[in-house]
Amino acid sequence: MPTRSLRIVAFVAIIFASISSHAQLPPLQEGDLLFQNLDCGPLCDAIEEVTNGYDDSSFSHIGLAVLKHDSIMVVEAIGKDVHLTTIDKFTARSPHKIYVGRLKKPYQKLAHPAATYAISSIGVPYDDVFIYNNNKYYCSELVYDAFKKANNNKPFFSLRPMTFCKPQSKDFYPAWIDYYKKIGKPIPQGKPGINPGGISLSSKIEIIN
Repeated sequence: MPTRSLRIVAFVAIIFASISSHAQLPPLQEGDLLFQNLDCGPLCDAIEEVTNGYDDSSFSHIGLAVLKHDSIMVVEAIGKDVHLTTIDKFTARSPHKIYVGRLKKPYQKLAHPAATYAISSIGVPYDDVFIYNNNKYYCSELVYDAFKKANNNKPFFSLRPMTFCKPQSKDFYPAWIDYYKKIGKPIPQGKPGINPGGISLSSKIEIIN
């Protein structure tokens, strides 16, 4: 097939993947949690292998739906910092199904204050060390603090000891060894943390799609 035709086919495939991913989402409301499987390479693979989520799904990222400029957008910690992302951009990032978690009725009152806190955190640097409470945020850490703040500073979701080892092993994933060597930090094995898969299993939310 000619190169130009291949490019057209690839472009069309990307467009249809984006439309399909967006179409799968139910109508969103403020406070909804969007669970995503990112194909970001060995690090995402390592995260997904040790953090099974809802319905045994693999989640390596999470965002929080907020109401901004009369539209639902996503606040997320990804890349360099915490920022707002459109639904279209969020869904186009991965071809995998995005699961939506919604607070159960007794906790719906926390949706708006959690969203407010997340919006106030826009610009906070990304936590590339994955250490809790260091004035930076990784994706699920932002969600944890947003709902903790909304819940009168009482933990809403649960922190758990983090592992960077292969399942049933004391050996670190090579990808994590290389990663922490590159940034010049020790691997925070056993330190408290949280991940998208763990949040998706919380009894305080329900997966609505």
